[in-house]
Amino acid sequence: MPDIADRPYDDAPLSTSKDSAAAVRITTNEAIEDRGDTLAAWAVTINRSAADLFAWWRDFSNLASVMENVERIDVLDSKRSHWVVKAPGGATVEWDAIVTEETEGSLIAWASAEGADIANSGRVTFRDAGARGTVVSATILYDPPAGMIGKLVAKLFQREPNIQVRRDLARFKQLMETGEVATNAMNPKQLEEQGA
Repeated sequence: MPDIADRPYDDAPLSTSKDSAAAVRITTNEAIEDRGDTLAAWAVTINRSAADLFAWWRDFSNLASVMENVERIDVLDSKRSHWVVKAPGGATVEWDAIVTEETEGSLIAWASAEGADIANSGRVTFRDAGARGTVVSATILYDPPAGMIGKLVAKLFQREPNIQVRRDLARFKQLMETGEVATNAMNPKQLEEQGA
């Protein structure tokens, strides 16, 4: 079987590859720091300019509004941020993320600092898609706590990064195209009206 490194470029995330070891190797070679052996990736087309989407994403304090499992992100300086994320069983995990590469309007790459609860690295790219808007691709390399068992537990509790990246990008698309994130949860006004 030929190596997937010899493939022509397409929009399919590397995480869809049948050769997961090669996908991790290629991802690491494509400027993602080696911070794990499990790959999560997804892409979505958003009907907005790459510059607008990049600017919104680059303000890391915005991300908790579209990332379901992120409790908070504290921006420490222009290159570092502290993340607190929900984990299975009501626990939280924390890490400091450091921007390792940035190209205005098209790329943000990061890696977790030493001592992270979950070692991770990744990149988000913003690629012009003409009249359709921008293709936003997120690729994350991580080390699940407790290895494969931890990954299965996270999947069971819907906290596994591959599930989350797909959902988070869908919410990002909703917010950027409509100005809000659709939800079936009751808002505070509805709760007040029902006397709950």
